[in-house]
Amino acid sequence: MKNILVTGGLGILGRSISIKLSKNSRYKIYILDKDNSKKKIKTLIFKSNVKIIIGDFTHKKVISKIIKDYNINDVIHLGATTQVLEAFNKPDLTYKNNLFGTINILECIRKSKKNINLIYSSSDKAYGELKKKEYFENFPLKGDFTYDVSKSSSDLIAQSYAKTYKISVGIIRSGNIYGPGDFNMDRLIPHVIISCLKNKKPILRSNGKLIRDYIYVEDVAKAYISLMQYMNKSEEKLKIYNVGSKENLMVIDLVNIILNILNKNNLKPKIKNISTVEIKKQKLNYRKIKKDLNWEPKVNIYDGIKETVKWYKKYLKLFNL
Repeated sequence: MKNILVTGGLGILGRSISIKLSKNSRYKIYILDKDNSKKKIKTLIFKSNVKIIIGDFTHKKVISKIIKDYNINDVIHLGATTQVLEAFNKPDLTYKNNLFGTINILECIRKSKKNINLIYSSSDKAYGELKKKEYFENFPLKGDFTYDVSKSSSDLIAQSYAKTYKISVGIIRSGNIYGPGDFNMDRLIPHVIISCLKNKKPILRSNGKLIRDYIYVEDVAKAYISLMQYMNKSEEKLKIYNVGSKENLMVIDLVNIILNILNKNNLKPKIKNISTVEIKKQKLNYRKIKKDLNWEPKVNIYDGIKETVKWYKKYLKLFNL
C-alpha cells in the first residue's frame, strides 16, 4: 500500500491526479486543501481510498502530523498561489505560500528521516523571459515578476534539498493547464467559456498577443503519475522535466477557437491591455520526458476545449461573473 499526499488537491490538477491515482487500489490518497468550498466538493466523486483533509500546507505542524499519522510515502506538492495578478497584488502572501510553504514540506520530509519522494509543481514561468526558441531543462531559472520569482526560488530550493540532504525530488515545469474542474475565473479559459455561456463578452487583460503552451489537465496528470512511479523504482535523487504542448498559441487565437466551438463569434472579447507583469512568449521543449518516461500530450486543443465546455455547461449554476 502506498500512501500519497497531494497538496492543493482540490484544484484543477490535484483533483485530476487524485482521481487517476484512486483507480489503483494499492494507493491511499490524502488530499490537503485549505479551500473547503462546497462548490468544489459538489463536483467531485472520489473512491473510498481518497481522504480529504482541510488544512494549510504553510503550517509545518499540519504537514508533519499528516506525514506521521498516515505514514506518507509520496508527496505531490501542487498547493500554491497560482495567478500572476494575485501574486503581483499580494507578494507577501505569494512568497509565504510558494516559497516558505515549499520549504515547510521539504523540512518535514527531511526531519521525518523517511524515504519520501517529493514531486514539486514548478512552472514554465520559473525560466523567465524566453531568450531562445524553447526552454530546455538545463536553462537557468531567471524569473523577474513576483509569481515567476516565487517559482524560480522554490524550484532551486527543492533542487538544493535533493543535492544537499539526499531527498528524492522530482520537478515538473508545465505550461498553462486547462480542463474540467477549474474554478478560478481569473484564468483565461474558464473566464472565456463562462462569459460566453452567459452571453457576455470576455475581457482580456493582455493585448491578446501573449504566447503560451496550453495543455489539457489529463495529460499533465499522467506526467506527474509517471514521474512518481519512476521515482519509486529509481535511486536517482533529482529528476526535472518540462511538460509542454504541441499547441503553442497566441491568446487571441485560443479565444477564437473557444468562440468557434461555442458558436459565439458575435461575442468578440474586450481587450483591456493592462497587463504589464507577464512574460510575452513561452514554449517548453519536452523531448526529455518523452525519451525517459514515454510521455507526450495526447489531447488536442479542440477536443480538450470541447470536454472543458461540456463540464462548465453541466455546472454552470455554480459560477458567477
